[in-house]
Amino acid sequence: MSVKKSPRVVVITGASGGIGRASARLFAQQGDHVALLARGSAGLEAAAREVRDLGGAALAISVDTADHEALDRAADQVEAELGPIDVWVNDAFTSVFARFVDIEPEEFRRVTDVTYLGFVNGTRSALRRMLPRDRGVIVQVGSALAHRGIPLQSAYCGAKHAMWGFHESLLTELRHDHSDVQLTSVAMPAVNTPQFSWVLSKLPHQAQPVPPIYQPEVAARSVLYAAAHPERRAYWVGAATVGTIIGNRLAGGLLDRYLGRTGFASQQTDDPKPSDQPSNLFEPADEDHDYGAHGLFDTRASRHSPQAWASRHRRVLATAAATAAVAGGLRAVRQR
Repeated sequence: MSVKKSPRVVVITGASGGIGRASARLFAQQGDHVALLARGSAGLEAAAREVRDLGGAALAISVDTADHEALDRAADQVEAELGPIDVWVNDAFTSVFARFVDIEPEEFRRVTDVTYLGFVNGTRSALRRMLPRDRGVIVQVGSALAHRGIPLQSAYCGAKHAMWGFHESLLTELRHDHSDVQLTSVAMPAVNTPQFSWVLSKLPHQAQPVPPIYQPEVAARSVLYAAAHPERRAYWVGAATVGTIIGNRLAGGLLDRYLGRTGFASQQTDDPKPSDQPSNLFEPADEDHDYGAHGLFDTRASRHSPQAWASRHRRVLATAAATAAVAGGLRAVRQR
């Protein structure tokens, strides 16, 4: 007789759209209790309905992750209403599409406060509850841009680089303490999320992710897997992510020149930026309108990543390769 797995309590920041929204759906399909943390009321309410429709319990909390005290109160509410937190997924971010010299100091600080310090605040709130119990998993939703900066995204790239340094530092401290609280990260490729419709853009044309583009569900599957298998320090999603990270390690100067030539055009479509495009930098764009998980690029986004699948199943593939090698060796011996 099989024993039904108890539902986990999962906290997801940035849960009203994009990768956070798609991840909430997958956790809900497993029957987990999902706390959805974001700012916009309409997006949060729609995400909570989806979680309940898929079989999970939902708790929607409007909170700005840059406010560490408000985030800590939200964590208290989660534990009071859903139970002890088992998994904390940091995903909330914001950005500005512009040359560095065109970004105002308060705009740059705001991106840093949300995209970097929001992860720090979420991690601290999670650890305050997980460390005394000596269990729990924290997943940092990172990016290939945590390892390679690109033009027009200096604030975002800087924040993601800071997140990676923070991640590595905290990993060493948890190892030193022999803690059973586990920490992992997932480096994402270009993903078709609503961010290109709502982050502050000072570009003349519509912002777009640098192809190849993946659907949020591709990213969410790796978040779900990382939460269940946090023993790896990091997961890479998409062949482009692998190429970007390794290419920067081997030939960073060459990439500087390449991105200087191509990075401006590859992040913009041929269409002009809509004059009424919202900005979620200081206020939520989805307060009154739900944008869902997907962005504007459904027709160009891939629903699968063979590299991500192989990364999640590398032990199975290694075993299969070893078995094939042994079988080949035995055949050779028999032929002799």
